[in-house]
Amino acid sequence: MEKQKTLSSEFSLNGKGLHTGLSINATFKPAPENHGYKIKRIDLEDQPEIEALAENVINTQRGTVLAKNGVQVSTIEHALAALYARGIDNCLIEVDAPEIPILDGSAVIFSENIEKVGVTEQNAPKDYYIVKRKIEVKDEKTGSSLIILPNDHFSVNVLIDFESPVLSNQYASLTDISQFSSEIAASRTFVFVREIEMLLRNNLIKGGDLDNAIVIYDKKMEQKEMDKIADEIGLPHKSVKDFGYINNKPLVFPNEPARHKLIDVIGDMALIGKPIKGHIIATRPGHKINNQLARLIRKDIKLNEIQAPVYDPAEPPLMDINRIRELLPHRYPFLLVDKIIEIGGDYIVGIKNVTVNEPFFQGHFPQEPIMPGVLLVEAMAQTCGILVLNSVYEPERYSTYFLKIDGVKFRQKVVPGDTLIFRLQMVSPIRRGIASMKGYIFVGEKIVCEAELMAQIIKNK
Repeated sequence: MEKQKTLSSEFSLNGKGLHTGLSINATFKPAPENHGYKIKRIDLEDQPEIEALAENVINTQRGTVLAKNGVQVSTIEHALAALYARGIDNCLIEVDAPEIPILDGSAVIFSENIEKVGVTEQNAPKDYYIVKRKIEVKDEKTGSSLIILPNDHFSVNVLIDFESPVLSNQYASLTDISQFSSEIAASRTFVFVREIEMLLRNNLIKGGDLDNAIVIYDKKMEQKEMDKIADEIGLPHKSVKDFGYINNKPLVFPNEPARHKLIDVIGDMALIGKPIKGHIIATRPGHKINNQLARLIRKDIKLNEIQAPVYDPAEPPLMDINRIRELLPHRYPFLLVDKIIEIGGDYIVGIKNVTVNEPFFQGHFPQEPIMPGVLLVEAMAQTCGILVLNSVYEPERYSTYFLKIDGVKFRQKVVPGDTLIFRLQMVSPIRRGIASMKGYIFVGEKIVCEAELMAQIIKNK
């Protein structure tokens, strides 16, 4: 099983704020397991923290803005994209201003510093959001859409389209997240000259310049008008006659704007709070529609606090019934696990197909057959026993016995025709023969039962 990751040590960066123009310090620190991404405003009294989650986004105009209890921080997407792409699950970002520094307008400096300090693997398992069905958001007015589809890893396709003689259609893709640092991270944010005056009137891009953004000249403008804009930003006058890019540094990639939009998509999707196994198709994406998709996924996560394991009946099991009979002493009519499809050092996934021929249905109940709750708990315990006994020498010489059952909840009926998926996870390492586990039973995507189990492993006499 993959484990969560954090930074091996902290690193600090200093740079201008894109929108505030302030000189800003940001420090990226290691964080404990299950911490997620959080941003701390160390310039404020009590140093409040904001969880980097989609529901905390309050503004998406020219960047993603988080807020909580009246405290906000903006321009977070490039830093989060770099953390996400490197597989970092837990990080605390301390910042002394209301935004993250823009640096060179890309994610490359964040990415390089993460590589420099390194990554540390933690003990807790990595908790993926596994896309199992198509999810789509659309904006009919702008023609923007984001679709996320099932996939066994994370990948993104981006198509951008502007009414511009310089930047019309561009496409970018990332099929392997490990290529982010070399193929995507250096792509800078971009702005059209014709937009700058409006952005300034909205109190934005005070820190923008020709070194931290791609500036696109695509609409005829008098030189004195361009000089006025340059004066407002505090930049030297520049004579431009032909349409094109007017940066000090040439494009890193021919499709650099599309690649930058891909950075934005990743940074905004990082706000679901989990790494994703899925494929995103983004057409004319922007922070607003990115956040709409992230919020939809967050709702799904809250409704299903733990996702059902992926079960493909056509895949051969890791353990069939014959191997299970070697590990467990149970026999008909009390053997309640049919096969094991996944197993790790501290977790296991098992299957039981419930048929109308189960003997307990004769009395529970003849007119409305329902699997007894006590047998659901017993089936979880047997699955737990398989995990434990699979790790000992001569498992037939050992048995597992209940010591405690806590927090049992039955959420819906189990009836003939249901396929039960058991997922049990060790709460702590086995000590002195005592195993503590948290277990769930799913039918399809729904949890039907959950419980906390404690068992003792005892050598048979």
